Amino acid sequence: MKVRILDISTGGIKVVVLNDEDASKLNLYALDRIRIRKDKKSVVAILDISDGMVRKGELGVFKEVSDFLKLKNKDKVKIEYVEKPKSIYYIKEKLDGEILNKEEINEIVKDVIHDKLNEIEIAYFISGCYKYGLDLEEVSNLTKAIVDNSRKLNLNKKVIVDKHSSGGIPGNRTSMIIVPILAAAGLVIPKTSSKAITSPSGTADTMGVFCNVEFTVKEIEKIVKKTNGCLVWGGTKELASADDKLIKIERPLSLDPEGIMLASIMSKKFSVGAKYLLIDIPVGRNAKVKSMKRAMHLKNKFINLGKKLGIKVRVMISDGRQPIGNGVGPVLEAKDVLRVLKNDGVEDLKNKSVEMAGMIFEMVGYKNGRKKALEILESGKSYEKFKEIVEMQKGKIKDIKLSDIKYNFRSKKKGKIVSIDNNIVNRVCRILGCPREKEAGIYFNFKIGGKVEKGDKLFIVYAKDKKKLKESLSLLNGIVVVN
Repeated sequence: MKVRILDISTGGIKVVVLNDEDASKLNLYALDRIRIRKDKKSVVAILDISDGMVRKGELGVFKEVSDFLKLKNKDKVKIEYVEKPKSIYYIKEKLDGEILNKEEINEIVKDVIHDKLNEIEIAYFISGCYKYGLDLEEVSNLTKAIVDNSRKLNLNKKVIVDKHSSGGIPGNRTSMIIVPILAAAGLVIPKTSSKAITSPSGTADTMGVFCNVEFTVKEIEKIVKKTNGCLVWGGTKELASADDKLIKIERPLSLDPEGIMLASIMSKKFSVGAKYLLIDIPVGRNAKVKSMKRAMHLKNKFINLGKKLGIKVRVMISDGRQPIGNGVGPVLEAKDVLRVLKNDGVEDLKNKSVEMAGMIFEMVGYKNGRKKALEILESGKSYEKFKEIVEMQKGKIKDIKLSDIKYNFRSKKKGKIVSIDNNIVNRVCRILGCPREKEAGIYFNFKIGGKVEKGDKLFIVYAKDKKKLKESLSLLNGIVVVN
């Protein structure tokens, strides 16, 4: 066949296109696998069929295929039919409600990583997991398969600790305080964190205000060996890469099967070598976890899965009714973190961070862990450690300026704050451009239970431009309820 380069990319999966007449003659169908050979090199791709995109005798190749085989227009290649991977049949078993064994799950994960399954086939697997669930053995095997088919950190340390929050709460930048506290005490904590998807800022976005967060596995190892800790983006393709591909398909389907969620979290921890893990589950009407019953269910799942994986897990169920810290948005959250590390207020963020760091200290054998965490924070050692980590991540602590475009939202009456709506906070901040617009966000002057007078400044809205600020104004009345 004669190559025709198509300037199209799938973002990973290898795709080629045949004219429908050629496909009919060769008895090939859409979504079949075909092997493309050029000299001694070959690759397997998924077939699409068109009556107009390519002519007879041509093979249209997407960017992933042309890059892999180093093809040019009009190159000659050979093609041959390839049987579908075995994992397709295992996916069908899951759709039929069967329980998959270790080898079957490993085969699916391996094919996901090596782009042998298309998005529809991965979606079928996710749908099967959503409909029929995964038992504890399946979740354990899925976690191990994700890790075994990816790279792991090699830190050569017996005691590695980690923490994770189930999320959904604006602010809540505890990781950026906990990591330097524990690292300053000599504990090893290689913290990989997320970037925001639907929230105003993830830990990686806020850390990105100070420094780089994207590193290779070797670079992460170097940072951690030097400083005992790191605060990096967990989306590197080298660590638990199948997890990211599953999440990518889950998102547009609005499916989040519990078993895949558990495996997703635990695979990241397993891949960095964590032996002690603290899970924070915020509970609240507008949090991801809305009831104590659900929180207790997840707590038991995490603990039991940890036992299967050789990770000691402790779970903290926290208050998820309102933002943690005063600021929401990358720059405002970064300012909160610096204030805590410099012992300059933001009490709720400070208290939660110290409590969590103390729990981790006690998990590894320290007595009165909270006292130890508080001493390290108030001594300034954690701030010095944070600066060291930032410098190793190719950044520096700097004065953070806020936008001059702002709006003061004042209380319309005297009373007590009875609620703060996390969902509306998130929506407003996304309208303002968070996390891309790092200076945008909301700064709260009061929290639930706070007493206010008529005219008090409840919160300040910061925007990069006046148009986005104006767009957000209609939602502001619903953020804080005063009675």
